[in-house]
Amino acid sequence: MPTPKNPKSSKSANARKPLVYGAAVVVAAGLLGFASYRATAPDTTSKDTATTGPAAEVSADPDAGVYPELAKLARRDAGDKLAIGPANAPVVLIEYADFKCGYCGKFARDTEPELIGKYVKDGTLRIEWRNFPIFGEESENAARGAWAAGQQNRFWEFHRAAYAEGSKEKGFGKERVKALAQEAGVKDLDRFMKDLDGDAARASVEKDQEQAYGIGATSTPSFLINGRPIAGAQPDETFTRAIEAAAEQAKATGAAGRAGEPAK
Repeated sequence: MPTPKNPKSSKSANARKPLVYGAAVVVAAGLLGFASYRATAPDTTSKDTATTGPAAEVSADPDAGVYPELAKLARRDAGDKLAIGPANAPVVLIEYADFKCGYCGKFARDTEPELIGKYVKDGTLRIEWRNFPIFGEESENAARGAWAAGQQNRFWEFHRAAYAEGSKEKGFGKERVKALAQEAGVKDLDRFMKDLDGDAARASVEKDQEQAYGIGATSTPSFLINGRPIAGAQPDETFTRAIEAAAEQAKATGAAGRAGEPAK
């Protein structure tokens, strides 16, 4: 399973304890840990094929496996450069991912575009990205680069370029990250490089990391769908089932926005 590789990242991962989001975080940490192991265990037929773990299956009961405390982690900030979909969408998928993670790339290429086309475009779904670099310096470079691209409204283009087939094999040194920004259509590359190494980028990435560690995530990709933890690049139907269950639950309770609160 993907785990931190360099000493600094490993120390940080092991030192962080789950934050207190109520009892839900304890359960979610167990679910994410077990599902991550199952979902990211090496497959004998393909290194990029994830297996399905029972902890990631979605029950027919729309309330099963859903933790309201975790649903509140959705920011629903209309100005969020690293999100797509309306801020008041009934369903929010939070994605904790690393650009060096093969399974994250599989999700980005195979599943996410389908979810955007089917659910984001009709206003049902909002996807909020959280940078969760766990593979060392190059992961950090890519994460800060993604944030910097977002400041020029090119996050999703950078995301697509960084997760293209064969991209991670080229590495994410700073010059490579700059080249990805150029490929993504970032216009001011000088500003991009300053933002990449700026305090704001580092603070943003650290904030996302702390949130991920706080819910017990230790591998990538990890997801929350309206407070339902799902780990790994699961089959498409796992995500569609969770999104549709969450949408039905929101419709039944009249909830749009965060836990029934008005969206920003």
